[in-house]
Amino acid sequence: MFDFGFDKLALIAVVALVVIGPERLPRVARTVGHLLGKAQRYVSDVKAEVHRTMELEELKKMHSQVESSLRDAHQSVTSQALQTGSEIEAAWSQSTSSDSDSSFHSATPWVQPLPRKNWRIKRSGIPAWYKQRHGLRQRVQSGAARVARLRPARGQQS
Repeated sequence: MFDFGFDKLALIAVVALVVIGPERLPRVARTVGHLLGKAQRYVSDVKAEVHRTMELEELKKMHSQVESSLRDAHQSVTSQALQTGSEIEAAWSQSTSSDSDSSFHSATPWVQPLPRKNWRIKRSGIPAWYKQRHGLRQRVQSGAARVARLRPARGQQS
C-alpha cells in the first residue's frame, strides 16, 4: 500500500525529533507503536471474519448439495422399494391362485408352535454337585413343606 523505504523512515524520524523534541519522543513513539499494533490486530480480525464468512457460504452450498443428493437418493430408494413390493405381491397373488387347488395348503400349518416349558422343570446353570456341596436347594418346596421341615420334633421341644 505505502512504499516506505529506509531513507523515507529516517527522514520522518529526524523531522519527528526536531518537531516533538527529545523529551517527548519516546512516549510518542510508544503510543504510535500501540496504535499500530491495534490497527494490525483490527485488520487481521477483519480478514479472519471475511475468511470465516466465505467458508460459511461454501459450507452452506455444500450442505444444500448434500441435502439435494440425499433427497434424490431417498426418492429413488422408495420408488424402487414400492416397485419391488408390487412385483412381489403380483408374484404372490399369481402363485396363490395357481396353488389354490393343490393339497399344499392342508390343515397343518407351516410353523408349528413349540411346546411350553414348565418353569419348575427348568434346570439352572449351577451343577448338582455344587448345590449338594454348598447346601443350595435343589427342589422347589411349598411354604408348608418348608415349615414342616424346619419345625422341631414334638419330643425335642424345650
